[in-house]
Amino acid sequence: MLHPLKTSLPLPTRFNDPFDYEPHPLCRQAAEEVTALIEHTPPLLADAQNGKMLGVMVVEQTDGQPAYLAAYSGLLAGRNDWPAFVPPVFDAQQPDGHFKQTEREISQLNREIEALPAEDPRRTVLLTLRKSRSEELQLWLFRQYRLLNARGESKDLVQIWREYHTSPKLQSRFPLPPGGTGDCCAPKLLQYAYRQGLRPVQMAEFWLGRSPRGEVRHHGQFYPACRGKCKPVLTHMLQGLDVDETACYRDLSAQLRTLYADEQIVVVSKPSGLLSVRGKLPVPSVESILTERYGRVMMPHRLDMDTSGLMVVALTGEAYHSLQQQFLQHTVGKTYVALVEPPSPSLVTPLLYIGTRGTISLPLSPDPLDRPRQVVDHEQGKPSVTDYEVLGERDDGCLRLLLTPHTGRTHQLRMHCAHAEGLGRPIVGDVLYGHAAARLCLHARELCFRHPATGRPMRFRKEPDF
Repeated sequence: MLHPLKTSLPLPTRFNDPFDYEPHPLCRQAAEEVTALIEHTPPLLADAQNGKMLGVMVVEQTDGQPAYLAAYSGLLAGRNDWPAFVPPVFDAQQPDGHFKQTEREISQLNREIEALPAEDPRRTVLLTLRKSRSEELQLWLFRQYRLLNARGESKDLVQIWREYHTSPKLQSRFPLPPGGTGDCCAPKLLQYAYRQGLRPVQMAEFWLGRSPRGEVRHHGQFYPACRGKCKPVLTHMLQGLDVDETACYRDLSAQLRTLYADEQIVVVSKPSGLLSVRGKLPVPSVESILTERYGRVMMPHRLDMDTSGLMVVALTGEAYHSLQQQFLQHTVGKTYVALVEPPSPSLVTPLLYIGTRGTISLPLSPDPLDRPRQVVDHEQGKPSVTDYEVLGERDDGCLRLLLTPHTGRTHQLRMHCAHAEGLGRPIVGDVLYGHAAARLCLHARELCFRHPATGRPMRFRKEPDF
């Protein structure tokens, strides 16, 4: 399970943030070796081709030498005990273990329930019993996952979950972790490293095989750890490690440009990397910066942290309500400029050339286990519509697009560009749906609205720096 790593590179002294990172060269080297191993093992390759998240962790051994560990999310080819990969935090797959025995008992209850007519009173009794047994088994299972951190502290999943979600509202909505929590790559890798006395150095997770229909996953692409399941778990497991700060800690206040201001509104150009509104962390945002300059401010709309461009901010309640209505009624004109990657050879994508125009319409919904990531959901998703026009093409095959959204779904433009049912061309720098780069090349170029006090048409335009 501990694979030697031949390298002349010095080992980093700080562990990377699993939720915001550029893969270290040593992680890329390890990922290539793991990919080659899978490609030469037919049972693993057959399953991985259907789509699987894998992870690698570079570690420092007790003698100072580098090595790496490998893991897969959930099961691989129906097993959790492949010898080249770290074991699960807890093995629930033993045929004679408590989990499998109780699971078989619940399956027998299912068969008995299905055999009874709907009006039979015994059916209600069995349904209640099945629910009770399932809940007891799930709670028992989460208690078996005892996870370590770098300080040597051990907590089970239930304790970790409840300490992370402290608000009564969230505790009521999510009393227990989602199924599969603790079985992702990152917890497996950290747990094994701690148990073996290895120093975690760097970690990366990557996707192999086909993308799920609703999601955007590219073969060989690196991805951040999922937030729904792993954020609470890794918040505990990373304690005691020296971890890199994320990009959102950078103070970009000086790069926020004011283009217009009066007693009612302020129009600014936001840099990529700056939050629009205050978040959980005490870091600058457009809202906090303008509050210091103008006193009370209100935000009728927002841009993603990594998107740059134009925003209008209200300084009075009257201005806020007027602008908010304009956004709700879709009378605000917004256009964006994006730089998108060349298409993947494995995807069938629209033929695009300078002057091509079209419309993308996809139903989107949030991934409940990995917010803010979005998925295409043809059953429960909300409609989203974007017009596009190809403005130009670079020598490297990247296209410059003009995007006009007619709805305002989360990550709408990013999904419309990246998803196979859209353009199949991720925006350059989109770490969630494409590949990392110096920045996300998405910019709100034009903003048109009516002044909330005078009704006068207002039009602002700011070209991107990419």
